[in-house]
Amino acid sequence: MGKGEGRNQTPIMEFILLGFGSVCELQPLLFLVFLVIYVVTVAGNILIVALVVTDQHLHTPVYFFLGNLSCLDICYTSTILLRLLANLLTGDRTISIKGCILQTYFFGILTTTECLLLTAMSYDRYLAICNPLRYAVLMNSRICCQLVVGSWISSFLACTTINIFLFESKFCGSKEIDRFFCDFSPVIKLSCGDTQTVQLLTFIVSALGTLVRCLLVLISYFRIITTILRIPSTTGRQKAFSTCSFHLIVVIVYYGTLITVYVIPTDDNHKILHKLFSVFYTILTPMINPVIYSLRNKEVNEALRKAILKLVAFRNRHGSLKDKV
Repeated sequence: MGKGEGRNQTPIMEFILLGFGSVCELQPLLFLVFLVIYVVTVAGNILIVALVVTDQHLHTPVYFFLGNLSCLDICYTSTILLRLLANLLTGDRTISIKGCILQTYFFGILTTTECLLLTAMSYDRYLAICNPLRYAVLMNSRICCQLVVGSWISSFLACTTINIFLFESKFCGSKEIDRFFCDFSPVIKLSCGDTQTVQLLTFIVSALGTLVRCLLVLISYFRIITTILRIPSTTGRQKAFSTCSFHLIVVIVYYGTLITVYVIPTDDNHKILHKLFSVFYTILTPMINPVIYSLRNKEVNEALRKAILKLVAFRNRHGSLKDKV
């Protein structure tokens, strides 16, 4: 029996995002929690971008990638959280089909780009530690720009190719999506046509892409750790490891939750756990990235200290001028 047979063939014009359930008492609390997360995420990542742009000492490849990652995280969290906040505020969990498909499309591009940027950052740390004498040549500004632009272009092409089927699909039967945002897998299951082939293709591409990038990161850090362990002095080992430890934390958290959600099969009994992991990589990771990269990072903290001193000096000078007038 085909996929569309045996169920209501009436076309639908909107979806219902089930989100975190229909308990009305929790809606205000969830709205407040996610609003705080969104404000902290946007503010933290804007601060990182501002420091990277304005401080000359942060005009290096590692902070160039970090600035781009922060810009990406702002777009990433806005794509998910703005719609979720609107749903929690109004209590209306419906979303138009076009709106859902667009969210799926942009979410796919941003997720893929973030994976590629994290891989590029791993390669940057590998070169800095394992090939320090050739680092300036192998990771110059032109190559950095090529890696960032290449990440965006390849993500755009891959997601456009996969989502072409989604753009042309008609939907019927159930309207409900047991997620708090529109993701490709649950949306494509509501299509009226036979989607087994495209689902299998999407799973293979996603699994291979995620695992290959994860493998490249693991190889980079295996080489990094091997090189660090050969450093004779304890101080030298600590200094070398401190330059990549923050990025390693982000990679472990992001790829760990991403593989759990998209690569490891989950049954109906683990839907709640699946949803919690989704919250972690779509909402919490963009928020904690600025904290992880700035915590105990002397260069970022020093840039922040100088920026605060400049701001205080500017306000004092401006206040003095007003008093004289």
